Amino acid sequence: MIRLIFVDNGGQEQCIEGATGDTLMQVAVDSGVEGIVGDCGGACSCATCHCYVDSEWAGKLPEPDPIEAQMIQCAVEPKESSRLSCQITLGEELDGLVVHLPASQY
Repeated sequence: MIRLIFVDNGGQEQCIEGATGDTLMQVAVDSGVEGIVGDCGGACSCATCHCYVDSEWAGKLPEPDPIEAQMIQCAVEPKESSRLSCQITLGEELDGLVVHLPASQY
C-alpha cells in the first residue's frame, strides 16, 4: 500500500493508503477526504479534484499533459504546484506523497 498525506487549508493532516494503479483522486474520494470532490469522476473535465503537490514531491511526478494544464487554469486559485488528483496515478515511488488542499474547489 502507498501512504498518502493530505493537508487541508487549516494545516490538518489526514493519512490514508492507496494501491498501485489507483488515482490520487479516487483514493481521496473513497476515503472521504474533504476538499477533493471529483465531480467528473476522473475524466479531467471539471478541476474539482485540484490539489497542490508538496514541493518535495513535484519532481517525482510527470509534467501535466496539455489537457490537464488547461483544466488547472479553471481551478480556483491555481499555483505552480497545482495538479488535478485524477491525473496522478499511484506507484511505489509516491509512497509518502504529501498534497495540500485548496480552501475551496468552487
